[in-house]
Amino acid sequence: MARPQRCRTICVLPEHTSFVPADGAPTGEVELSLDEYQAMRLMDCKGCTHEQCAELMRISRTTATEIYASARKKVAEAIINGRRMVIGGGSVRLCDRDEPCGLGDCPRLSK
Repeated sequence: MARPQRCRTICVLPEHTSFVPADGAPTGEVELSLDEYQAMRLMDCKGCTHEQCAELMRISRTTATEIYASARKKVAEAIINGRRMVIGGGSVRLCDRDEPCGLGDCPRLSK
């Protein structure tokens, strides 16, 4: 029996949730979950390591690595094959930390 999926913690919801090719009609759709979005945001935009990302999302490092790999594959699929990319869904909760996470953009830190 598979272990139940843990809820992943994210700090920020995306401002933009849909991307389409500018030069024509998309040839399908790719869904990027909110936890995949968060993993890419932390690692690619914020420069976090897989370990730091895992700690911030409150998951294991191996899970963070798997989520990140899945996200990159989906983004590549959308770019290379001209697919519409939609961001949303997944088992997530917004950050409820009382202490700063060190990234400076967590809206929950100003409670």
